[in-house]
Amino acid sequence: MSPDTVFSLASSTAMLGWLLLILAPRWEALIRFIRFGLIGALSLTYAVLIFVYFFRVEGGGFGSIAEVRTLFMDDPVLVAGWVHYLAFDLFIGTWIAVEADKRGYNRLLQAPMLVATFMFGPLGLLLFCLTRATETVLEPRKA
Repeated sequence: MSPDTVFSLASSTAMLGWLLLILAPRWEALIRFIRFGLIGALSLTYAVLIFVYFFRVEGGGFGSIAEVRTLFMDDPVLVAGWVHYLAFDLFIGTWIAVEADKRGYNRLLQAPMLVATFMFGPLGLLLFCLTRATETVLEPRKA
């Protein structure tokens, strides 16, 4: 399968997960499908790409920006990096959604956090953490 095809399939898989997470009812079975079905498929795709292509890139690595640049000049490794982002962001988005539901956050409050996580990863996580911190600070003290 070509890197373009893997990129397209992985991106569509992640998009399905985000649409379900943001728009669909949060049934336990749906959360399991996202976690084990979609994120699992993305993780498996990542593992295959890394095990097959990562060690073939001469001069690539994580010791310098030049080594990272060399890694990502190889299309299959670049797609692996993209799939890495897709899987982790969707994992964090799912965690945020489940935790926000437990805390009773309105879905309208959750939506910007989830969209920010989808688009900008750590920014969405930061928004959720700040919201949680604000909730804790504003919580009345128990006597």
